[in-house]
Amino acid sequence: MKKLFAVGSTALALALTVLTGCGENKSSAPKVAFQNTDLTGLAYAKDFALTDHTGKPRTLGDFKGKVVVMFFGYTQCPDVCPTTLTEMAQVMQELGPQADQVQVLFVTVDPERDTQPLLAQYVPTFDKRFIGLYGTAEQTAAVAKEFKVFYAKVPGKNPGSYSMDHTAASYVFDRQGKIRLMVRNGQGPASVVHDVKLLLAQS
Repeated sequence: MKKLFAVGSTALALALTVLTGCGENKSSAPKVAFQNTDLTGLAYAKDFALTDHTGKPRTLGDFKGKVVVMFFGYTQCPDVCPTTLTEMAQVMQELGPQADQVQVLFVTVDPERDTQPLLAQYVPTFDKRFIGLYGTAEQTAAVAKEFKVFYAKVPGKNPGSYSMDHTAASYVFDRQGKIRLMVRNGQGPASVVHDVKLLLAQS
């Protein structure tokens, strides 16, 4: 599977230019020194309506009060998805007791195959606190559009052996449910731990 990073790169670059291109405002609060890409203030990735791997309807508001890390993938992904979930499990270990204030969400871009029982078996394998989310094809498309996530089916040798190309990055939200960061694939756990601790320290 290609390790794609397609988070609306042109729009994102423009938005970041607008955010960072303003003149210095001496009255503003000091900029937080995040190690990952700062998305603070961007007007997308506001919410979702999906079902978790226990069958419970979920929205972003359900996790208010926690720092949320959200990744889009699929259970049959051979590389990026298990690697990302493994790194996030390491992040949780390194956070220690603070990990209870963090929620990792795995959103499938392959609802055709990633059923509730499969997600329930797969996602908690990495960390029992992780939650798998799924929706109908239409719900998945709507959430991907809201979060500017790319995904596409890549045909295999037979109809059931296809793979999925998809955005290989994670979103991080603060305790108020506001998008704050994007973590590129392959960054390792250290920078995520650093940034999550900064967000946890904020009210």
